[in-house]
Amino acid sequence: MDAQSRGRADDIDPADQWVLNPDTGDYELRLNHSGGDSGGDSGGDSGRTSGVSAPRAAGRRNAVREADGPRRSHEVPRQGGRRSARGGTRGQEASAPAENTAGRRKRKAPKARRKKALLWTGGVMAFVLVGVGSGGYWLYQHFNGNLNTVDIGDAGNKDVVTANAPMNILVIGTDKRTGKGNEGYGDAGSVGHADTNILFHVSEDRTNATAVSIPRDLITDIPDCRTKQEDGSYKEIAGTQHVRFNESLGQDDRDPGCTMETVKKLTGLKVDHFMMVDFNAVKTLSTAVGGVDICLDHAINDPKSHLNLPAGKNTVEGENALAFVRTRHAYTNGSDLDRIKGQQQFIGSMLRQMKSDDTLTSPTKLYKLADAATKALTVDKAIGSVPKLTSLAKELKKIDTKNITFVTMPVIDNPEEPDPITVVPHPTQAEQLFSMMRDDTSLTEVAAQKKKAKGKQDALLKGTKAAAADVRVDVYNGGKVAGGAQQTVTWLQNEKGVLKSTNKANAPAKTARTTLEYAPNQADQARALAEMMGLPGSAMKPGTKDAEGLEAMVLTLGADFKGAGTPITGPAKIDIPKSSADKAGCSK
Repeated sequence: MDAQSRGRADDIDPADQWVLNPDTGDYELRLNHSGGDSGGDSGGDSGRTSGVSAPRAAGRRNAVREADGPRRSHEVPRQGGRRSARGGTRGQEASAPAENTAGRRKRKAPKARRKKALLWTGGVMAFVLVGVGSGGYWLYQHFNGNLNTVDIGDAGNKDVVTANAPMNILVIGTDKRTGKGNEGYGDAGSVGHADTNILFHVSEDRTNATAVSIPRDLITDIPDCRTKQEDGSYKEIAGTQHVRFNESLGQDDRDPGCTMETVKKLTGLKVDHFMMVDFNAVKTLSTAVGGVDICLDHAINDPKSHLNLPAGKNTVEGENALAFVRTRHAYTNGSDLDRIKGQQQFIGSMLRQMKSDDTLTSPTKLYKLADAATKALTVDKAIGSVPKLTSLAKELKKIDTKNITFVTMPVIDNPEEPDPITVVPHPTQAEQLFSMMRDDTSLTEVAAQKKKAKGKQDALLKGTKAAAADVRVDVYNGGKVAGGAQQTVTWLQNEKGVLKSTNKANAPAKTARTTLEYAPNQADQARALAEMMGLPGSAMKPGTKDAEGLEAMVLTLGADFKGAGTPITGPAKIDIPKSSADKAGCSK
């Protein structure tokens, strides 16, 4: 049952079923619409919200009903400043229609309450969730019906979030031509390839995030993957080598789980969840927030995307918003890498718009945004419901937009092509970036709690160190280097004097990061081994129970292991172009 099926379905606007509670700062759902409710000042329980007692005083009742207007038709009221239902640009915002405030006292929610005012929009992507996710819930059944889900099996995380661990969400924009007016975009007949790809890495302490754009024309290897068919059976899809990244989705019936596995192979980071959208998402979301502000270093007149904008600041929505994120011929080099920069600017600006008071305090905009987002969204089954997406949103809302850093995966032109049209990973910077992410190193100057948390982990490296002859360790290989365990044992014994080291062959499963597990009474041994191998504090995994007898520590080599004698510790900084979600920039 959706919003218009509750109460008097013939005369209730869905947005009008949400009212602002001044005591909590939350918008709350009013489900009971009895005959005496329409006047707004009647007594009794007719004005109560679901699960919330009605305000006792008439003044408080009016404050709660502040977001209401008179009864309207089924159509959600148009937003002020929207020029038309079609996409367009605006040199300046039009004035919002005047409201009938007779008999009503306007009450502005305090700043602290405005931050809480948005209950939940679900989000069309991780960034949307960061921008708008905050406690509470919307019309569960209605929005649940909007969501599409895909069963990706073991490719992702079965839980919504894992406590005390970083989180990785893959945002995929496909080139599938679905929806009216999208015939001029993407490839004709495309099954939906991975056209836009952003890996959103959220730090363990939720103080910062790194959003890495992976070029669609990146040459990489796609691993074997398993997809679930409509009849419940499974299909094994063989991997391919040396192909474009965008073929990880759609090609040979690959689903988003295959794209997640490709990202894992490329970066060494396990992807927890995916969120996928098509062209319609950009149009509907940009319209729902009343337009997205962008800045251009020069005027754009691109006949291919039909985008015609002057230099400087512009506001785009609908068709023009889609044209902006799709254009590449309008940029200096006309490449996909230039288009990625424009997409990053667009997403950052949309984030700021979603977090603005103009959006957060408008029930109508929030309803439109949540409805548009959930209709545009396809997610993995683990987060495929409103309650689950709400849980995810509560984690992501902790991140300040100033600590969200956008970067593009470092690449170079493909040296195998005389006239390069594809790219390959940068020989050094790509792995440096992924190493920092695996080590959960922020690309942003973050808050004190982040530094405190990292300092606490790094403190495990400080203290007395055992002699090499007293270090006892079993070595497992969970990384990419064949024979890595034996290579390490040989190096430890011959170069470092750790004679009590043993090769335990392959680990039960591959792992992204090297870890050292040890008991409290082995801490001095762990510090000694960490110094020898250049292990970061994040690799230290102390136990709670003392080791007995000749029990050894356990060293598991991960994808960050490059060879014996090469320090595991990733770089603290990397010199690559980056931008922040809270700052506007101009596309060149």
